[in-house]
Amino acid sequence: MLLKQLFDQDTSTYTYLLADETSREAVIIDPVRSQISRDTRLIDELGLNLLYILDTHVHADHITGAGELRRLTGALSCLSAEMNVECVDQKLQHGDRLKLGAIELEVRATPGHTPGCLTYVATSDQRTFAFTGDALLIRGCGRTDFQGGNSNDLYESVHRQIFTLPDDTLVYPGHDYKGHTSSSVKEEKQLNPRLNLGIRKSEFNRFMTELKLANPALMDIAVPANLNCGQPAKHQYENTSQGENSESMSSKEFDGRFIVDVREPDEFNGSLGHLPNAVLTPLGVLKLKARSWPRDVPILVVCHSGRRSQKACVLLNNMGFCDVSNLDGGMTAWSGKVELEAC
Repeated sequence: MLLKQLFDQDTSTYTYLLADETSREAVIIDPVRSQISRDTRLIDELGLNLLYILDTHVHADHITGAGELRRLTGALSCLSAEMNVECVDQKLQHGDRLKLGAIELEVRATPGHTPGCLTYVATSDQRTFAFTGDALLIRGCGRTDFQGGNSNDLYESVHRQIFTLPDDTLVYPGHDYKGHTSSSVKEEKQLNPRLNLGIRKSEFNRFMTELKLANPALMDIAVPANLNCGQPAKHQYENTSQGENSESMSSKEFDGRFIVDVREPDEFNGSLGHLPNAVLTPLGVLKLKARSWPRDVPILVVCHSGRRSQKACVLLNNMGFCDVSNLDGGMTAWSGKVELEAC
């Protein structure tokens, strides 16, 4: 079996390229959208035929390259059926098997970090390889405090679906933050400080409850995009006008933008409401928040009347965002309501 472990420095994400060396049939696991050029170049250099694009779950810390890789290669995108993501080609269930020449990948449901987490188990040359995503990390595990996470489920998943594999099974995680590349089932059963065989479920639950972690920097962008195979979600909008570096989109379909509402929380939740999937980012903190956003994501900026959002467009343009639009007239125009300002 040919195995390449690739790394995205910005998000500490591992991507895996597996192939049968005879048939050259291949699969890629957890591709990152910003690394598509690297991945397609390697696939071409190695003369591989990419059959499947597998995500271990709906990621919150990076945007998947699944949709774009499907467009470029014709491979089938795959994700857990549990997540009910309509854009994927194949919705995977526990026990499904995928063939790459003489290599077989077994799909194991390992919920807990999210309800739709999968571990992919490959066997080749009498060795077993487990690609565990965020369910089991090297000396750690994925968090369980958002996206439907559940520490009871994660404990059971690791102990019943991963720790039951042969001890010499090589464990390849979805992320690493300390310079590790792989582990083994035996090592994690003995040495994982959260999930080793000496840790009871009640202890694990208490530990996970006491974790106080900030949300991933890209969460507000990544989750909606990953529910659409790595493409920004589509909505219908009117009354939009161009930012400095954007095309005019007035009175036509508004396709796939990250919607940033720069009003204050009381306005966002007030009588004018807010656009579906809009992310509240008040103008005063926009520059700080936007530092971690990918520069290639198209953005629509919204405010009350269009004045603050126009300032936000200029700020984002100056930060290097190349596709920024302003909602002309803001939520006042959008809602059709006329509000009087005090003199």
